[in-house]
Amino acid sequence: MKKPPLHLRIMLGMVLGVLCGIAFTQFEGGVQLVSDWIKPFGTIFINALKLIAMPLILGSLIKGVSDLKDISKLSLMGGRTIGIYIVTTVLAVSIGLLMVNTFRPGTSIAEETREELVAAYSSDAAEKQAVAKKQKEAGPLQALVDLVPDNIFKATTENGNMLQVIFFALFFGIGLILIPPEKAKPVKDFFDAFNEVILKLIDLIMMAAPYGVFALLAALVVESPSLDLFRALGMYAITLLIGLALMIGVYSLLLRLYVKIKPSKFLQGIAPAQLLAFSTSSSAATLPVTMERVEEHLGVDEEVASFVLPIGATI
Repeated sequence: MKKPPLHLRIMLGMVLGVLCGIAFTQFEGGVQLVSDWIKPFGTIFINALKLIAMPLILGSLIKGVSDLKDISKLSLMGGRTIGIYIVTTVLAVSIGLLMVNTFRPGTSIAEETREELVAAYSSDAAEKQAVAKKQKEAGPLQALVDLVPDNIFKATTENGNMLQVIFFALFFGIGLILIPPEKAKPVKDFFDAFNEVILKLIDLIMMAAPYGVFALLAALVVESPSLDLFRALGMYAITLLIGLALMIGVYSLLLRLYVKIKPSKFLQGIAPAQLLAFSTSSSAATLPVTMERVEEHLGVDEEVASFVLPIGATI
């Protein structure tokens, strides 16, 4: 019997995870049971994806840039990429503001529940405010300074330094273009094989995706401050889903106009990565799967995917 597609198995894992989480909150000791015996498998799954994110970016981007054979192509692709990301980000922000001001999801939450939310997530908010304050106090060129790593090994150990890894990979790839082909060949052959290994590792990890997603969603439900609070966020979730549906419509229109690909084919090909993004809320964890899907299932050239997607994950 043929297995269902991966995205359907991930969706099933999401649904069963939520139902399992709700069920385990109904009896004493259920929350502890999920935290001790189910959640760790979700954590292992996320860690495995993050583990290969940096090697994937480093290897595929070096190979992709060195395959261009012409630095002018890199600058052209970079300009187009940044331009498209700016336009789509403005559209996403506009749709988000429209949804919030139209539905006003916060007004449906009782004052007591709102106070619970503030208490539950105050530490995360304070951390983000501290980061924002630090960035505001930095000089106007601090973003440029942060782009260049002083230690590439340190940069690759922190998923938050993805732009530094991208910079090093671009720099290294340009160096390969500029040296004689016979000297560059052994290095390019190494990264060719390296990328094949990483893609195979992604395939192996994604075999466990439905189970990892199940564990993550079950843990999310049981660790929420209360089910009443979970239900109170329903209006927010509906607002978010409507906004995402509109954004999917925008992307579908762009695909139809400029790429000449059926939106249904694109959505089916990218579905596992999108469902994983919903489950993990982590760009670093989702990036390896996204790159594998667009290269293997949507026919995007490796040099394009390895350049465009890591930048998108950091914006």
